Amino acid sequence: MQATDLLSLCRSKGLTIATAESCTGGMVGAWLTEVAGSSDVFDRGFITYSNAAKRDMLGVKQATLDTHGAVSEQVASEMARGARDRSQADLAVSITGIAGPGGSEHKPEGRVCFGIATPTTCQTETIEFGAVGRANVRTEAAIHALALLSHAALALGDT
Repeated sequence: MQATDLLSLCRSKGLTIATAESCTGGMVGAWLTEVAGSSDVFDRGFITYSNAAKRDMLGVKQATLDTHGAVSEQVASEMARGARDRSQADLAVSITGIAGPGGSEHKPEGRVCFGIATPTTCQTETIEFGAVGRANVRTEAAIHALALLSHAALALGDT
C-alpha cells in the first residue's frame, strides 16, 4: 500500500498515525508527509537512531536494551507503545534493524524488527530482508511498515 492509500484509509476511519523509526531514519514519516494534507492523519514521527534516543523519547527500558539489544522484538514493542503513548495517535509503528553493511552471527544484516501498537494491542514481528544492501533494506522496511499500519487500520472499527 502506498502512503496516499494509507492516509485515505486512516482518514476514512478517523485514525491518526505516529512512527518510531531507527534504521529507516524517518523514511516512513517522509513518505507520509510528501502527501499534501497528511497532517490530519500523521501526528508525529520519532527518529530514535541511538539507544539514548530510544530511552529518552520513547521510554524504552535500559534493561530491555541490555538484555535483548536494540534490534529485537522486545525493543520494537516498547518503541511502538512509547510512540503511541507519547503522541495523539491511534496507531504507531516502530522499526529497528540492521540495514548494513555488516551484522553479526546472531543479528545478521537485513534483520528488521517491527512493532505495531493500537489502542488495545501491540504486535511485533521480525523480517529477514537479507544482505541486499543498506538502501534496499531501508526501503523494504519502510514499505513493510506502511503495510503494517494499513492492516492495523483495516482491523480497527470505525471510530
